Amino acid sequence: MAAGGSTTETAHQPRRGKSVLFVVSCGWAGMAPHWLHTPFNLIPAIALAVLLGGYSMRTVLSSVMRNRSGQSAQPGDGGQPAMAADLFAFDWPAVDVVVAARDEEAVIGRLVERIAQLSYPTDLIKLWVVDDGSTDRTPERLGELQLRFPLLQVLRRSPDAGGGKSGALNEVLKQLQARWMLVLDADADLQADTLERLIPFAETGAWAAVQLRKAEVNASVNWLTRLQAMEMALDAVIQEGRLATAGVAELRGNGQLLRRDAIDLCGGFNEATVTDDLDLSFRLLVNQQPIGVLWDPPVQEEAVLSWKALWRQRQRWAEGGLQRFFDYGPQLLSDRLTGAQKLDLACFFLLQYALPMVAIADLLGALITATLPLIWPLSFVAFGLSGASIAVGCRRPSEGPPLPAINPISLALGIAYLGHWFVVIPWTSLRMALLPKRLVWAKTMHLGEVGEELPA
Repeated sequence: MAAGGSTTETAHQPRRGKSVLFVVSCGWAGMAPHWLHTPFNLIPAIALAVLLGGYSMRTVLSSVMRNRSGQSAQPGDGGQPAMAADLFAFDWPAVDVVVAARDEEAVIGRLVERIAQLSYPTDLIKLWVVDDGSTDRTPERLGELQLRFPLLQVLRRSPDAGGGKSGALNEVLKQLQARWMLVLDADADLQADTLERLIPFAETGAWAAVQLRKAEVNASVNWLTRLQAMEMALDAVIQEGRLATAGVAELRGNGQLLRRDAIDLCGGFNEATVTDDLDLSFRLLVNQQPIGVLWDPPVQEEAVLSWKALWRQRQRWAEGGLQRFFDYGPQLLSDRLTGAQKLDLACFFLLQYALPMVAIADLLGALITATLPLIWPLSFVAFGLSGASIAVGCRRPSEGPPLPAINPISLALGIAYLGHWFVVIPWTSLRMALLPKRLVWAKTMHLGEVGEELPA
């Protein structure tokens, strides 16, 4: 491992070859139709628009219908009503709340206070904070907090320990004894009754993991934070819809509840990825450990405040998202997954990762052949259904910070904002294919004071 939280890629050299294959395949798919005669050159895009548009519409509608019926999807049953927990007779299990913190002096105190205020049996909860090589006053703050809060346990790693957040989580995993671990970011905020509602949902639903909806606490700061709040609502709607149609739900890092035996079955956290949550989602999937999604209560977090910070964050998300498909491809095609799960993953991969690459190649093909772009039917469907998901999510009754109001202008801005993925995905894909790889776990800065930052 190298200092600074990075390591040169050695064992994962196949990722580079797979990245090249992905780029070449998408380039061919985007450019080849330009050499077909009209109207045959539109047939591939129209066919994909019908297939992926139908899948996406079914996903959104399934989420809407599930919400209206008050049902919660259960593993393996296609989404039957969740069994109500008798809270008076419920056997409350122990829970370890885990936070990997690096240079978090601005928010760590607030987090510890919030966890101490949770209305969960105090003898069944511990808070573990891994000080992951902090260079600010985080160690001093944690020392002060330990004197005030007996539930707080602190582990310290050196700055060159390596492995990023996954390394920190693996370090603390050795110490945990509880049945459940709740992984939070240092800027997380929870409602007092979160565990009292989350744990019965996970236990009665037989989930191996549950992801809370992410809500942006600083959505009102500027337009960029509002747009991120819309995106998080969209993501939760899509996640619920995918799960309701027997598809695949995924973890989102902050606010993920994990059953300890399921994590052990997966071999812990992967230190050779830049997104521990996305990687773990696939490891749980191939080990047939189901992931649930809970709309309320949410986990509150800070949205990034500038386009520069967003660009850095989204590059990491894009790289980690592609890495997992490259790493677990054979398992995803095996009989460990159901046909519905494979279809869901294929459609998701084509929409989120392949479509932006194909769209760029389509533009290049149009320039070379002096013809019009051909991928527009598919892009139109993708943006249209994304807008529908934003509208559905932001108009849904929600706890936590208010979701942005939806009107024609805000919805148009939300749809346009999603176009940043058509830059992030191609750029990241080309970088993964052409440049020597160094795993770098980029940190998102947390400020702790909402409403005092400058507009983006």
